[in-house]
Amino acid sequence: MCGRFVQCTDPDSLAEQFGLDRVCAVDPRYNVAPTQPVLAVRAEQTGASRRELIQLRWGLVPAWSKGQDHRYSMINARAESVADKPAYRNAFRQRRCLIPADGFYEWQTGADGKQPFLIRRADGLPFAMAGLWEHWQGPEGRVIDSCTIVVTDANALLAPIHDRMPVILDPTDYGLWLNPGIQDRQRLQALLQPVDPNGWIAYPVSRAVNSPANDAPSLLDPLS
Repeated sequence: MCGRFVQCTDPDSLAEQFGLDRVCAVDPRYNVAPTQPVLAVRAEQTGASRRELIQLRWGLVPAWSKGQDHRYSMINARAESVADKPAYRNAFRQRRCLIPADGFYEWQTGADGKQPFLIRRADGLPFAMAGLWEHWQGPEGRVIDSCTIVVTDANALLAPIHDRMPVILDPTDYGLWLNPGIQDRQRLQALLQPVDPNGWIAYPVSRAVNSPANDAPSLLDPLS
């Protein structure tokens, strides 16, 4: 699964990397947690082939639901069933997004409890996790735009730490994933594979990351 991650690259740099036509100003985040706003890249809703950087609530709220249900976090969607489950299948067909990240955290269970690890690219560059987004509007006009992160089996780097990881897309596939006109299930699901572990690193970090109240660059430091 993916329960915490990092978004600290400035929006202008994201605009260059992801070919964005519009960005929003936000502060760097080092410990993004469920239910919080997250940055996401999606196709603009005008129908044009343009991309925008927006903020979405992390934890999908299906358009057909009665609203937020705290019994179900819906922060992750399993790649194996994302095309079939009622909560995700409509978004999988036509409301896909990219969740930019500079790293993500995972916890390894040990004799003295759970040890957090940070997983990131060795070159420090941001990457894109596969996401889905939804638009929910309540009877009184309240609106929630939300998202979930698609997860798959862990690769060889992550397997000793946890059995699942977010789907990390290759830049050559961004256009395909973001295009709402492409709804070929097999073509889309073929993208939902574990990323090649070459060029990635994982290292233990402070347990301060366990609390969402902690959000500082020092959380990225290797555990001494």
